[in-house]
Amino acid sequence: MAKFELAEAKNGFKFNLVASNGEVIASSQVYKTAAYAKNGIASVSANAPIANIENQTEKDFKTQVNPKFEVYQDKKGEFRFRLKAKNGQIIATSEAYSKLDSCLKGVASVQKNAKDAKIVEK
Repeated sequence: MAKFELAEAKNGFKFNLVASNGEVIASSQVYKTAAYAKNGIASVSANAPIANIENQTEKDFKTQVNPKFEVYQDKKGEFRFRLKAKNGQIIATSEAYSKLDSCLKGVASVQKNAKDAKIVEK
């Protein structure tokens, strides 16, 4: 079962959504307090399952409304996603993937696992 790992970071707290196989599938920004980080987790849990997918790697892609996953290629040519909440704020980001298909599988994993993932404080 997936879990949100909440941990202290430099200047605050952050979380990772970790799949049942131990792989990190999404990460947060650094929040000032653990309470704010938990609010971020709640936002990911609520938004990920209903988020649209905006594949910005496609020519003439259609802009989606928030909440949404933005799938894009970074400057190194690797694929990434960011999850935006209803208000447009980025609430989770991915690692770099060498293949678009792998990135889209990461999105699907977040959509599937975020809703029921438990919070584990480290």
